[in-house]
Amino acid sequence: MMSWAMVTVFVPTFLLVSLTPGMCMTLAMVLGMTQGVKRTLWMMIGELAGVGLVATAAGAGVAALMLRQPELFALFKWVGGAYLGYLGVMMWRSRGRMAIPLELEVAAPAGRVQLALQGFLTAVANPKGWAFFMVLLPPFLDASRPLAKQLVVLISVILTIEFFSMLVYATGGSTLRKLLGESSNVRLLNRIAGGLMVGVGLWLALG
Repeated sequence: MMSWAMVTVFVPTFLLVSLTPGMCMTLAMVLGMTQGVKRTLWMMIGELAGVGLVATAAGAGVAALMLRQPELFALFKWVGGAYLGYLGVMMWRSRGRMAIPLELEVAAPAGRVQLALQGFLTAVANPKGWAFFMVLLPPFLDASRPLAKQLVVLISVILTIEFFSMLVYATGGSTLRKLLGESSNVRLLNRIAGGLMVGVGLWLALG
Protein backbone atom coordinates (compact mmCIF):
# COMPACT_ATOMS: atom_id res chain seq x y z
CA MET A 1 0.00 0.00 0.00
CA MET A 2 0.97 3.66 -0.22
CA SER A 3 2.17 5.69 2.72
CA TRP A 4 -0.39 8.12 4.14
CA ALA A 5 2.10 10.93 3.65
CA MET A 6 1.99 10.35 -0.10
CA VAL A 7 -1.80 10.18 -0.11
CA THR A 8 -2.18 13.43 1.85
CA VAL A 9 0.03 15.19 -0.69
CA PHE A 10 -1.66 13.62 -3.71
CA VAL A 11 -5.24 14.52 -2.67
CA PRO A 12 -4.88 18.35 -2.68
CA THR A 13 -2.65 18.15 -5.77
CA PHE A 14 -5.24 16.32 -7.85
CA LEU A 15 -8.15 18.24 -6.32
CA LEU A 16 -6.68 21.51 -7.58
CA VAL A 17 -6.14 20.02 -11.04
CA SER A 18 -9.59 18.42 -11.19
CA LEU A 19 -11.48 21.59 -10.25
CA THR A 20 -9.69 23.57 -12.97
CA PRO A 21 -12.04 24.05 -15.95
CA GLY A 22 -11.33 21.53 -18.68
CA MET A 23 -13.10 19.52 -21.36
CA CYS A 24 -14.81 17.06 -19.01
CA MET A 25 -15.82 19.72 -16.50
CA THR A 26 -17.25 21.91 -19.28
CA LEU A 27 -19.11 18.91 -20.65
CA ALA A 28 -20.57 18.21 -17.19
CA MET A 29 -21.74 21.82 -16.90
CA VAL A 30 -23.33 21.78 -20.37
CA LEU A 31 -25.20 18.56 -19.73
CA GLY A 32 -26.22 19.72 -16.27
CA MET A 33 -27.76 22.71 -18.03
CA THR A 34 -29.54 20.79 -20.78
CA GLN A 35 -30.15 17.33 -19.33
CA GLY A 36 -30.22 17.94 -15.58
CA VAL A 37 -27.85 16.64 -12.91
CA LYS A 38 -29.54 13.23 -12.63
CA ARG A 39 -29.12 12.32 -16.31
CA THR A 40 -25.63 13.84 -16.39
CA LEU A 41 -24.61 11.08 -13.96
CA TRP A 42 -24.61 8.71 -16.95
CA MET A 43 -22.03 10.87 -18.72
CA MET A 44 -20.02 10.88 -15.48
CA ILE A 45 -20.04 7.08 -15.37
CA GLY A 46 -18.55 6.95 -18.86
CA GLU A 47 -16.05 9.69 -18.10
CA LEU A 48 -14.90 7.99 -14.91
CA ALA A 49 -14.47 4.70 -16.79
CA GLY A 50 -12.33 6.55 -19.36
CA VAL A 51 -10.28 8.36 -16.73
CA GLY A 52 -9.76 5.10 -14.84
CA LEU A 53 -8.57 3.40 -18.03
CA VAL A 54 -6.19 6.25 -18.90
CA ALA A 55 -4.81 6.50 -15.36
CA THR A 56 -4.27 2.72 -15.16
CA ALA A 57 -2.56 2.64 -18.54
CA ALA A 58 -0.39 5.62 -17.65
CA GLY A 59 0.61 4.09 -14.34
CA ALA A 60 1.47 0.83 -16.06
CA GLY A 61 3.55 2.57 -18.72
CA VAL A 62 1.16 1.91 -21.62
CA ALA A 63 0.73 5.64 -22.16
CA ALA A 64 4.34 5.91 -23.32
CA LEU A 65 3.50 3.57 -26.19
CA MET A 66 0.22 5.35 -26.97
CA LEU A 67 1.89 8.75 -27.16
CA ARG A 68 4.26 7.36 -29.79
CA GLN A 69 1.26 6.74 -32.07
CA PRO A 70 0.20 10.29 -33.05
CA GLU A 71 -1.95 9.03 -35.92
CA LEU A 72 -4.08 7.04 -33.46
CA PHE A 73 -4.63 10.08 -31.28
CA ALA A 74 -5.32 12.22 -34.34
CA LEU A 75 -8.15 9.85 -35.29
CA PHE A 76 -9.58 9.87 -31.74
CA LYS A 77 -9.31 13.64 -31.50
CA TRP A 78 -10.92 14.48 -34.82
CA VAL A 79 -13.75 11.96 -34.60
CA GLY A 80 -14.49 12.91 -30.99
CA GLY A 81 -14.18 16.64 -31.71
CA ALA A 82 -16.42 16.43 -34.78
CA TYR A 83 -19.08 14.56 -32.82
CA LEU A 84 -19.09 17.10 -29.99
CA GLY A 85 -19.12 19.94 -32.51
CA TYR A 86 -22.14 18.40 -34.24
CA LEU A 87 -23.97 18.13 -30.92
CA GLY A 88 -23.07 21.75 -30.17
CA VAL A 89 -24.51 22.99 -33.46
CA MET A 90 -27.71 21.02 -32.84
CA MET A 91 -28.00 22.51 -29.35
CA TRP A 92 -27.38 26.02 -30.74
CA ARG A 93 -30.30 25.44 -33.11
CA SER A 94 -32.45 24.10 -30.22
CA ARG A 95 -32.67 20.75 -31.97
CA GLY A 96 -31.79 17.20 -31.01
CA ARG A 97 -32.08 15.33 -27.74
CA MET A 98 -29.24 17.23 -26.10
CA ALA A 99 -31.02 20.59 -26.37
CA ILE A 100 -33.57 22.00 -23.95
CA PRO A 101 -36.94 21.64 -25.75
CA LEU A 102 -38.69 24.85 -26.74
CA GLU A 103 -42.12 23.29 -26.38
CA LEU A 104 -43.76 21.73 -23.37
CA GLU A 105 -44.25 18.50 -25.28
CA VAL A 106 -40.67 17.45 -24.76
CA ALA A 107 -38.90 14.95 -26.95
CA ALA A 108 -37.19 11.96 -25.40
CA PRO A 109 -33.98 13.05 -23.64
CA ALA A 110 -30.54 11.82 -24.64
CA GLY A 111 -30.10 8.09 -24.05
CA ARG A 112 -28.07 6.73 -21.16
CA VAL A 113 -25.70 4.85 -23.44
CA GLN A 114 -25.20 7.95 -25.59
CA LEU A 115 -24.34 10.06 -22.54
CA ALA A 116 -22.01 7.42 -21.08
CA LEU A 117 -20.24 6.94 -24.43
CA GLN A 118 -19.85 10.69 -24.79
CA GLY A 119 -18.12 10.91 -21.41
CA PHE A 120 -15.92 7.89 -22.10
CA LEU A 121 -14.73 9.10 -25.51
CA THR A 122 -14.03 12.60 -24.20
CA ALA A 123 -11.79 11.18 -21.47
CA VAL A 124 -9.99 8.58 -23.60
CA ALA A 125 -9.53 10.75 -26.70
CA ASN A 126 -7.79 13.53 -24.81
CA PRO A 127 -4.00 13.15 -25.31
CA LYS A 128 -3.37 15.79 -22.66
CA GLY A 129 -5.00 13.45 -20.16
CA TRP A 130 -2.58 10.67 -21.05
CA ALA A 131 0.40 12.99 -20.85
CA PHE A 132 -0.86 14.48 -17.59
CA PHE A 133 -1.16 11.13 -15.84
CA MET A 134 2.24 10.06 -17.17
CA VAL A 135 3.74 13.11 -15.45
CA LEU A 136 1.55 13.13 -12.33
CA LEU A 137 1.54 9.49 -11.23
CA PRO A 138 5.22 8.39 -11.27
CA PRO A 139 6.38 10.76 -8.48
CA PHE A 140 3.75 9.22 -6.17
CA LEU A 141 4.68 5.60 -6.94
CA ASP A 142 7.20 3.88 -4.68
CA ALA A 143 9.30 1.30 -6.53
CA SER A 144 9.85 -0.61 -3.28
CA ARG A 145 6.12 -1.26 -2.86
CA PRO A 146 3.71 -3.36 -4.99
CA LEU A 147 2.67 -1.26 -8.00
CA ALA A 148 -0.85 -2.67 -8.31
CA LYS A 149 -1.88 -1.75 -4.76
CA GLN A 150 -0.51 1.77 -5.14
CA LEU A 151 -2.40 2.25 -8.39
CA VAL A 152 -5.63 1.06 -6.78
CA VAL A 153 -5.28 3.70 -4.06
CA LEU A 154 -4.33 6.53 -6.42
CA ILE A 155 -6.99 5.74 -9.01
CA SER A 156 -9.65 5.44 -6.29
CA VAL A 157 -8.68 8.93 -5.10
CA ILE A 158 -8.67 10.25 -8.69
CA LEU A 159 -12.13 8.87 -9.51
CA THR A 160 -13.64 10.10 -6.25
CA ILE A 161 -12.33 13.62 -6.70
CA GLU A 162 -13.21 13.65 -10.40
CA PHE A 163 -16.79 12.59 -9.66
CA PHE A 164 -17.41 15.31 -7.08
CA SER A 165 -15.75 17.93 -9.28
CA MET A 166 -18.04 17.04 -12.20
CA LEU A 167 -21.00 17.07 -9.81
CA VAL A 168 -20.11 20.65 -8.84
CA TYR A 169 -19.99 21.73 -12.50
CA ALA A 170 -23.19 19.86 -13.41
CA THR A 171 -25.00 21.45 -10.47
CA GLY A 172 -23.76 24.84 -11.59
CA GLY A 173 -25.15 24.24 -15.07
CA SER A 174 -28.48 23.10 -13.65
CA THR A 175 -28.64 26.17 -11.43
CA LEU A 176 -27.99 28.42 -14.43
CA ARG A 177 -30.87 26.76 -16.25
CA LYS A 178 -33.19 27.44 -13.31
CA LEU A 179 -32.10 31.08 -13.14
CA LEU A 180 -32.70 31.57 -16.86
CA GLY A 181 -35.37 28.93 -17.22
CA GLU A 182 -38.23 31.10 -18.46
CA SER A 183 -39.48 30.07 -21.88
CA SER A 184 -38.12 33.25 -23.46
CA ASN A 185 -34.62 32.31 -22.32
CA VAL A 186 -34.59 28.67 -23.44
CA ARG A 187 -33.12 29.51 -26.83
CA LEU A 188 -30.41 31.58 -25.11
CA LEU A 189 -29.58 28.62 -22.83
CA ASN A 190 -29.34 26.32 -25.82
CA ARG A 191 -26.99 28.74 -27.55
CA ILE A 192 -24.78 29.06 -24.48
CA ALA A 193 -24.67 25.28 -24.09
CA GLY A 194 -24.16 24.75 -27.82
CA GLY A 195 -21.36 27.29 -27.97
CA LEU A 196 -19.60 25.63 -25.04
CA MET A 197 -20.05 22.20 -26.63
CA VAL A 198 -18.57 23.38 -29.93
CA GLY A 199 -15.69 24.86 -27.92
CA VAL A 200 -15.07 21.51 -26.24
CA GLY A 201 -15.11 19.83 -29.65
CA LEU A 202 -12.55 22.27 -31.05
CA TRP A 203 -10.48 21.93 -27.90
CA LEU A 204 -10.44 18.16 -28.30
CA ALA A 205 -9.71 18.19 -32.05
CA LEU A 206 -7.08 20.93 -32.09
CA GLY A 207 -5.58 20.69 -28.61
